[in-house]
Amino acid sequence: MTVRIGVITFPGSLDDRDAQRAIRIAGAEPVALWHGSHDLDGVDALVLPGGFSYGDYLRSGAIAALSPIMTEVKDAAASGMPVLGICNGFQMLVEAHLLPGGLIRNDNQHFVRRDQKLTVENSSTAWTSAFEQGQEIVIPLKNGEGGYIANEDTLDRLEGEGLVAFRYAGVNPNGSLRDIAGITNPAGNVVGLMPHPEHATEPGFGPDTASAMRSGVDGLGFFQSAIEAVVRVAA
Repeated sequence: MTVRIGVITFPGSLDDRDAQRAIRIAGAEPVALWHGSHDLDGVDALVLPGGFSYGDYLRSGAIAALSPIMTEVKDAAASGMPVLGICNGFQMLVEAHLLPGGLIRNDNQHFVRRDQKLTVENSSTAWTSAFEQGQEIVIPLKNGEGGYIANEDTLDRLEGEGLVAFRYAGVNPNGSLRDIAGITNPAGNVVGLMPHPEHATEPGFGPDTASAMRSGVDGLGFFQSAIEAVVRVAA
């Protein structure tokens, strides 16, 4: 079967085309969706991409979380459809209350851009099954408001229920509490993270590795995981 993964473009999105390309490289069909529509065009999974939706006014992702298509995103997530929020998309997911907590200004008050080591804490979600629990991967990071926050009860629940999907390794680039880089909902179909897996899917354009410059493709596992999850449900 051909798996179709929708990528939603919001005013100010800038990584939507990159996400579409990553989906195509992984072996699925990317489908461009528009924030003002109520039509998901029959897709099997969804990506909310990075960028600066609505100029990051109010709080990053706060206005985009109220876009018309988010009604359908919430319904799709509730039905079990795989949904991935990357950077600004992660901010949208927390603003839409599809994931708990929030994202605030980096503690160093600077925009951070780096190849970031992550530890995979949960490899049983729709977007992480291609990895091993405890595996270390390298994914590009670029954000100004990437500090993950939540109250202590929420943090304890995330830890206790295995809902921390990724943790920063080596260095915490933005002050995220407990080094949290990404989380999942209890069902495992909705995942949000600040680093950008779509920028680590093609040799020659990803992070440097020990074998060659710009050869890192750890981000490919995210999209391959989603494809496998969709195929498994359809079987």
